[in-house]
Amino acid sequence: QLQLVESGGGLVQPGGSLRLSCAASGFTLENYSIGWFRQAPGKEREGISCISSSGGSTNYADSVKARFTISRDNAKNTVYLQMNSLKPEDTAVYYCAAGEPYYYCSGYEKGAEVDYWGQGTQVTVSS
Repeated sequence: QLQLVESGGGLVQPGGSLRLSCAASGFTLENYSIGWFRQAPGKEREGISCISSSGGSTNYADSVKARFTISRDNAKNTVYLQMNSLKPEDTAVYYCAAGEPYYYCSGYEKGAEVDYWGQGTQVTVSS
């Protein structure tokens, strides 16, 4: 089955860290740009980070820049999101998505076409 699978979510106190993983199954991740999104209850999905297919270009939303870092290991068919200095407002379900390898990241925050979505992993930041 062709899919993306997120993992690494959980409960963490404010100021803590988590590393999320997005692993591809059934296709080659290196042929796609990968975006990370999150959605809190009652809110619209928010694009927070994106990485080009080669890993040479990254994008971050203002809400997470300087705290989150996106990276990829194409040999492992996996993209990561390192989340540091977590805040309660980071609480959400986090999703990864695979898009066009070259231009997806330039439009991911505005709803660029996605080829694959993951099912999401819950991140809860609470004191």
